[in-house]
Amino acid sequence: MNDFLLWFGTGFNHIVDWYAYDHILFLLVLCVPYSCKEKRPLFWLITAFTLGHSLSLALSVLGFVKIDSSIIEFLIPFTILLTALYSLFYLGTHRAEKLAIKYAFTAGFGMIHGLGFSYLLRSMLGAQESIVFPLFAFNVGIEIGQIAIVTAIILWQSGLVLAFKWSQNKVALVFSALASILALILMIARFPF
Repeated sequence: MNDFLLWFGTGFNHIVDWYAYDHILFLLVLCVPYSCKEKRPLFWLITAFTLGHSLSLALSVLGFVKIDSSIIEFLIPFTILLTALYSLFYLGTHRAEKLAIKYAFTAGFGMIHGLGFSYLLRSMLGAQESIVFPLFAFNVGIEIGQIAIVTAIILWQSGLVLAFKWSQNKVALVFSALASILALILMIARFPF
């Protein structure tokens, strides 16, 4: 049980740490177009992200997928930019056909973010004989941390809507625009070529 808690805590602390600001920013732009009343599409988006994230984290740590970390570090803000731009252009449209596309892209973006976490986990595992248990516990910690972040984002944006009488679209517009600018800055700083 102590080993589980150690790896769980490592995963949880890694995602909620401010040094994981790019992953938190992605979750922010993914969530802000949705109000508290729109739990179902948001639930499926987060699930798609989690599935992609978990799959690529496992494949990378187990050695099946190897991509240069500088490319992944560049692609992470690129996913933020694309998600923010999507929110800006399709603000308020949560039609089923648009959601299906968004679910697919979110799962793919989750795979990119999972690869970002895999480099840290692989370096921590070193030459351990069995990595399945630590991988599982680390991933559970990340996912629980992610749920905490999404919950905080939803509560925070609900507070903005109530306190400042902002519409949900205004919250999404402002934060998607700001996230686009930050993502561009990160992409320039992390350009791998």
